Amino acid sequence: MAARRFIGEMILLQSVLAAVAQPLHFADLHLDPVALDLGFLQIHWYALGYVAGILLGWHYLTRLIAQPNAPMARRHADDFVFYATIGILLGGRLAYVLFYHPDIFADPLEILKLWQGGMSFHGGAAGVSLGILYMARKNGLSALRIHDYIACCAPFGLFFGRIANFVNGELWGRPSDVPWAMIFPDAPDGLPRHPSQLYEAGLEGIVLGLVLAFFFWRTEARHQPGKLLGIFLLGYGLSRFVVEYFREPDVQLGTLSWGLTMGQTLTLPMIVAGLYFIFTATGRRPVDAT
Repeated sequence: MAARRFIGEMILLQSVLAAVAQPLHFADLHLDPVALDLGFLQIHWYALGYVAGILLGWHYLTRLIAQPNAPMARRHADDFVFYATIGILLGGRLAYVLFYHPDIFADPLEILKLWQGGMSFHGGAAGVSLGILYMARKNGLSALRIHDYIACCAPFGLFFGRIANFVNGELWGRPSDVPWAMIFPDAPDGLPRHPSQLYEAGLEGIVLGLVLAFFFWRTEARHQPGKLLGIFLLGYGLSRFVVEYFREPDVQLGTLSWGLTMGQTLTLPMIVAGLYFIFTATGRRPVDAT
């Protein structure tokens, strides 16, 4: 009797292990890129991700500037939402087309199809930075200190942007046999792959956001112009550089001739700039913390 029970338990265990060993299928999650279909209008999760990132970032920014010696007033933060939105959309899309899909320029209308995905963080960051420079000059504010505060809010957009990439089933990772590897229906070979979108959401969104929050609320970093910006640039750069080893390179580019992906190549200047801002922050005129 005991032997029969033991054999039954072994068979059950074997069945469980076999089920666990099966790769996950993205299709089993039943995720739809369209959040709401009204017939005459489709609202995509991709768009909602950007909206959520911008709105939560703006809300968090209002909390940051409520602290003493903030570099701008509430009215400036409200105005910045407009500049940030334009900078993210124009900069992100144009940089994606320029660096990753220059063939799209042959059909300019394709550039406007943002709901299909295809945004470059580097371009979006450049667009936001230009918006900061314009707003600072227009209002006589410190552009560097505003960059510090905006950098603390950026992880919200990064997190929701990467989650939207996952919902779209795009930007999947390299083939892998890890237990959480996933088969994406649009991948060309049907192999289980790293869900690298979630890696990026975790590192660039959650981890980087917590690091910046610690330095803002628990240290004097916000009183050292450029330090928080440097931490953001370094943190994002390192996160993106590492995740690129798990993310499938863009099919039209692959690994470039110098052994890095385009994402890693564009990230290197960010790492260098981050180190520069961090190590030179103490040499700048500090902000009175009283």
